[in-house]
Amino acid sequence: MESLQSIKQRFEIIGNDPKLNRALEKCVGVAPTDISVLITGESGVGKETLPKIIHALSLRKHAKYIAVNCGAIPEGTIDSELFGHEKGAFTGANQARKGYFQEADGGTIFLDEVGELPLTTQVRLLRVIENGEYIRVGSSQVNKTDVRIVAATNVNMKEAIKKEKFREDLFYRLSTIEINLPPLRERPEDIHLLFRKFASDFAHKYNMPTVRLTEDAQQKLKQCRWPGNIRQLKNVTEQISVLEKERLVNADQITSYLPGTSSNLPSVIDKARNQSDFSNEREILYKILFDMRNDINDLKKLTMELMREGNSNDVHQKNKNLISKIYNDDSEAIEEFKSEHDENKNKAEFLDYPLEDNYSQKTNDNAVNDKFDFAEEVEEEEPLSLQDKEYELIKKSLERHEGRRKPAADELGISERTLYRKIKQYNF
Repeated sequence: MESLQSIKQRFEIIGNDPKLNRALEKCVGVAPTDISVLITGESGVGKETLPKIIHALSLRKHAKYIAVNCGAIPEGTIDSELFGHEKGAFTGANQARKGYFQEADGGTIFLDEVGELPLTTQVRLLRVIENGEYIRVGSSQVNKTDVRIVAATNVNMKEAIKKEKFREDLFYRLSTIEINLPPLRERPEDIHLLFRKFASDFAHKYNMPTVRLTEDAQQKLKQCRWPGNIRQLKNVTEQISVLEKERLVNADQITSYLPGTSSNLPSVIDKARNQSDFSNEREILYKILFDMRNDINDLKKLTMELMREGNSNDVHQKNKNLISKIYNDDSEAIEEFKSEHDENKNKAEFLDYPLEDNYSQKTNDNAVNDKFDFAEEVEEEEPLSLQDKEYELIKKSLERHEGRRKPAADELGISERTLYRKIKQYNF
């Protein structure tokens, strides 16, 4: 029996990861038998190499080995491709044709992307696995075949079975032995070894010196998630080999070639919108309306003070500047105004609009329309306390971010300065 090292050299497999070695050991152990094998793993991890190892180490090694990409064959013709057809079976069938199962008789057939098979084809395949029988398209005659089946998929088979896209009985027939190949991000120590192998191959192919990486560039390479796995790493290595003039590449140079972010944490995105999503949107709306109400109150109070102050140029210019700042949502200006004009007024009365009647009378006398009446109607339609809602939102956000104002402000959708004003207001 060949050693793992000799098998790696023979089939050009690079890496010493324990999960990879375990997958190869399973291949060596199952090869002399006729047991069906299912190879699982993400796209680009090299699943197509394992069936070749199984066939080469089996008793069928002198017979045919046929690899079929089930996902690349149209649904209407896949039965004909796999099992053959009779002359006149369908439009364009001018002569009888052998299928892959007949061609591979006595050998091994590799069904890549088996999870993409149509349900009708799955029924036919199940019959072949169970008793070696199949029927050509357009025929009623039963044919026999002696084929070793090795299948591979990157589909989550359990999910496919739940969604009734794959037959459960066929899955158990195919997965008598299941071999899983780990993704590249779970083999960080093998990444640089693979890079060196690919870099050497491309240097020989394009007749140029081999590209090398500095220590920091190697770390960048290991930190990448590599969603396309070995296939993607090979493409990146080829780009660097061809485009970089310097043969020693550092971290800054290699960053532009790396895909996505460098985080090794999985990203989970739930696209389903549930009831809590609408609740959060309502809370945000409450917060926006409450801020609008406070700004309108400040503007009303400022307008009343201007009317009371008279036409003093100094006072007028000062208040004019304050109005400009308040319209620009300058929270410091609002605080400055409150500190100046709240000395002889009760804060509770201010919040309850004590100036509303007086303000309305004077604005009517001067033919001024109140453009902010619509904001006060919201309070009548929604009896909940907006101030309490805002207090709860700010409190929860500060607790979630452990008192850090900047991330809390970003989450709430307000500026850090506004959040600071609210913290002072509610005495957090």
